[in-house]
Amino acid sequence: MEKSKICKIVIAAVAVALATVGLTGVISGGDVMYHLRNRGSLGPLTRDDIEYQNIDAPEATSQDGTINAADWAEAYPYIVATMGDNDKNSYVVDYLEQDPYLVNIYEGYGFAKDYGSARGHNYTLEDVAKTQRPHPKANCLTCKTPNFAKLVNDQGVGVYSMPFEEVMALMEENISCYTCHGNDAGKAGALVITHSYVNKALGDNASAIDPATLSCGQCHIEYYFTREDSETMMPYHDVESMTPEAILAYYDGIDFYDWVQESTGTKLLKAQHPEMETFLQGKHAALLNCADCHMPMEQADDGTVYHSHLLVSPLENETLLSNCATCHGDTDMVTMVRRLQSRVTARETEVGNKLSDMKDALAEAVASGKRTEAELEALRKLHREAQWFFDFCYVENSEGAHNSELSMSCLDIAEAKIDEAMALLAK
Repeated sequence: MEKSKICKIVIAAVAVALATVGLTGVISGGDVMYHLRNRGSLGPLTRDDIEYQNIDAPEATSQDGTINAADWAEAYPYIVATMGDNDKNSYVVDYLEQDPYLVNIYEGYGFAKDYGSARGHNYTLEDVAKTQRPHPKANCLTCKTPNFAKLVNDQGVGVYSMPFEEVMALMEENISCYTCHGNDAGKAGALVITHSYVNKALGDNASAIDPATLSCGQCHIEYYFTREDSETMMPYHDVESMTPEAILAYYDGIDFYDWVQESTGTKLLKAQHPEMETFLQGKHAALLNCADCHMPMEQADDGTVYHSHLLVSPLENETLLSNCATCHGDTDMVTMVRRLQSRVTARETEVGNKLSDMKDALAEAVASGKRTEAELEALRKLHREAQWFFDFCYVENSEGAHNSELSMSCLDIAEAKIDEAMALLAK
């Protein structure tokens, strides 16, 4: 069955700024990338149609001082209303049922117990509370609520190691205005990186990334929890180091692993959701940012022009699809992308099943006691690498749409590692 990851694609952007493009400036291609909704003789909507506001922040009603969406509703009624519409994205795909081999390759880790597609941002707290995956520490709340980012900003990295239930009781709002704007949404939609680990990891190199992409990339990234204090951290320091090869080398350099699989003895990695890394390594990053493809420009009945904060797939929105015509002309983009995603999905299934078979063969070799430790370690290295490259593609939420070349490359590398391991096991 073709993998349906529409839910995941929809969340491939965070609720970015009212004035994302106004603040970040005209990217390559300028307003030609915004041939969105034609208004007859008035022409298409452009950035110039948005009247950016500079207004004082309202008084915060949250206990921690976070200015939430309800506080901003009077100033930005259409923005807040469309944010609320994200509860329409409520369907969940059970990946363990859809792709049974996952239970085997994730053996010994929480994703073998519970792995479903993420729903809209309006469900983040509910879903993290209900997951069957163990979450003893508060670090699991990192990207689920602005209140957690505020708590870390106020109290420091010690928050990450606090008990989950204790901190969960303090959380008030799902992903919201503070996530992308801090408390400064009245300043012409200014974007603020509220997650401290982003600035810690990237430093001055953060300026090389379009703010509208980095705002989403605070959460839609590969990350890990540090051994020292369970702090959320990014495994690189610049765009050039965001490749799967470089990230694997980073983890190898610090001897990091998410778990040791009992049956194989392999120190395995669990990739997260590297949307930003995958997108930035592709050809579209020079022309587009996350808002360009996931936040359509809208015009209300009273003439107000704004970026909708109902995050959608560009394949399901004619306004967003018109961006594609700039380079793709009259190509049927929906058909083209769906075919691409089908190819990536089919390849994932093929390689995933081979990975499962290889894992079983390695487990048998370990149990037999006939291999030397050196031989087993060589096989475990191939296992770790094969699973990493497979997972980097599988968990990335666009099914190849963000960067099909990288997706296929990861699967090819994974298969080559699997074949090498199976050849050794056959000897």
